[in-house]
Amino acid sequence: MRAIHFGAGNIGRGFIGALLYQAGYNTTFVDVNDVVIRELNDRQQYDVILADENSESLTVKNVSGINSMNHPDDVIDAIAASDIVTTAVGPNILRIISELIAKGLRKRLKTNQKPLNLIACENMIGGSTVLKENVFGHLSDSEQTSCANMVGFPDAAVDRIVPNQTNEDMLQVSVEPYYEWIVEQTDIKGDKPPISGITYVNDLKPYIERKLFTVNTGHAVPAYIGHCMGYATIYEAMQDQNVQEIIKGALHESGEALIQTYGFDRTAHQEYIEKIIKRFRNPYISDVVTRVGRGPIRKLGPQDRLIRPASLYLELTGETPKYLAQTIAAALLYRNENDEEAVKLQKIINEQGYKGTLQTIAKLDAQSPLIDKVLEQMDEINKLSKA
Repeated sequence: MRAIHFGAGNIGRGFIGALLYQAGYNTTFVDVNDVVIRELNDRQQYDVILADENSESLTVKNVSGINSMNHPDDVIDAIAASDIVTTAVGPNILRIISELIAKGLRKRLKTNQKPLNLIACENMIGGSTVLKENVFGHLSDSEQTSCANMVGFPDAAVDRIVPNQTNEDMLQVSVEPYYEWIVEQTDIKGDKPPISGITYVNDLKPYIERKLFTVNTGHAVPAYIGHCMGYATIYEAMQDQNVQEIIKGALHESGEALIQTYGFDRTAHQEYIEKIIKRFRNPYISDVVTRVGRGPIRKLGPQDRLIRPASLYLELTGETPKYLAQTIAAALLYRNENDEEAVKLQKIINEQGYKGTLQTIAKLDAQSPLIDKVLEQMDEINKLSKA
């Protein structure tokens, strides 16, 4: 079986590439990093290390690479002959790779009538749907009709912490032992890809929001609160009792929103929360707070990890969420001159104030009780930063 994976970075190699190998695929990585591509072709294998006290290792074999900038025709040929296509390139890059994928599908329509599934494994909601929209934008009406019958774009939710790292072996990658890869099976064409690491579900949305409002929301707490308190890493921040109190409170609030919206079992969801918090305390995968906190404007968006669960909690319980409000306040206070969005955020705040910024970025109504709660909790965060 042949897999094409866009993105030869740490997540692509350490997460998706490893699971594809374990499922029996020969995987071709597509990337513009020529050094990595040449190493993959020279060695045809690399090591994945589990970041825990045992440091177990998996050697991923049967891999190769194509530089999409230098050899686009090779990518087109590979897509035409592949059994599955996956991506881990970042949400903003899906649009960039879509034209090349469209060309691959155009050739496939002429040479290979076997169904194909393209799964975007990105940290976003509806990644495969977004990829499909961009790909179809490069196809004619007749090509779109043909692809709709034989090419699937099932959405996915992925979760595995791959910390920022520098290894002597440039292909070696360290990942946490825990992972989750959930795929919505209703949009799959042909047989489901035989990958044991995938959990197939009929409705992905509950699982996407469970991950977003637990893992991503939880990660934001030690990132933004920790940054305000002067901590450099997630692990350092997680040792602080104030951070522990806030993350437990925030995930209780987001959890209540999830339970009431989707009917998750309360006991099982609490166990899930505890598992997530334990992951953030793992010293072997600790990341710097500025990397986890980067892009605060996106993370303060109305559908993202802070505003959405806070708004849902307010709507469903009639109470304003204290701990989510504290995290939102810390995100508004986030300053990092090396982060373009953080600089832009502070400029907006200087021009519009905190209340106006929440209306502009988070799309909150001026009369929303959540705005008042965030402004109230701003004082609490300032006290922590001075402690």
